[in-house]
Amino acid sequence: MALRIDEPASLKALNSFGVAARAARLITLDDPADLDAALALIARAPRALVLGGGSNLLLAADFEGTVLRIALRGRRIVFDEGHAAIVEAAAGENWHDFVCWSLDQGLSGLENLSLIPGTVGASPIQNIGAYGVEMRERFDSLEAVDRRSGERRRLLAGDCRFGYRDSIFKHPEGAHWIVLSVRFRLSRRFEPRLDYGELRAELAGARDAGAVAAAVIAIRRRKLPDPVVLGNAGSFFRNPVVDAAQADALARRHPDMPRYPADDDRSPGVKLSAGWLIDRCGWKGFREGDAGVHDRHALVLVNHGAATGAQLLALAERIRDSVRERFGVELEPEPTIVR
Repeated sequence: MALRIDEPASLKALNSFGVAARAARLITLDDPADLDAALALIARAPRALVLGGGSNLLLAADFEGTVLRIALRGRRIVFDEGHAAIVEAAAGENWHDFVCWSLDQGLSGLENLSLIPGTVGASPIQNIGAYGVEMRERFDSLEAVDRRSGERRRLLAGDCRFGYRDSIFKHPEGAHWIVLSVRFRLSRRFEPRLDYGELRAELAGARDAGAVAAAVIAIRRRKLPDPVVLGNAGSFFRNPVVDAAQADALARRHPDMPRYPADDDRSPGVKLSAGWLIDRCGWKGFREGDAGVHDRHALVLVNHGAATGAQLLALAERIRDSVRERFGVELEPEPTIVR
């Protein structure tokens, strides 16, 4: 099957912000047999960007290079014995559809991560997490290819160096890896993770994986805008981690400020709520032209229709500056920003 190549190409439908940006060339990889040909093309490109679902991306400008879109599909049960199972999904599979499929197989473990936008291949890159569960807790391994040499390798959790919304793939020493498929360790024995009070309240006594997934979906739909309706990339900033001394000093000035243990060996300290900090700076519901902040969740930047990536980035920088000035806390964006 021949590679699909578009020159030039619109990326508007390929990013959840719905930003009207273009690429000089777009390669769509949906057949593993075409992988070597795709790698050869991006190796010759002056600039290259690997794209999944575009749900963790802000295109602040047109991309004057080659975009490789990973659209590989497929999912299967690799191991199934007793209560334990290992499932595998190709990188281009829709994440939420994969979660629903795993539940249909009678497997639990991913239900707290329901309705997170994006693809399976992006899940280890971002180490996605929600409602008390992170992807790394269910991770088994992944298959990746070195974009420089074409070498394929199976990487284990230790190789991936997972952290809070972080992994080796987001750093220079791991940026050469392209994720092809991911395996997860799931269970036929339901062990609920109901650490969030909001989730426990939503469940109202139901105690099975499907009910947890339904509760998570209901909460997310109430709090977060649908990217199909209102362009966004979910939470735009990571929750900042500060040392205990700074957290205590802030708590003395702001007794109602939420604080949580960082629970991350790579980022010890105290985790603060980025949404709370942004809300306290008065940004919730802000709108300037078509670039704005969601009126129900201060952590979500939104495109009301025709905002450019540059306008959304400028708004994000203003938010960062105001939080730094008022609280002395530095916010870091979650999405990849292409300038």
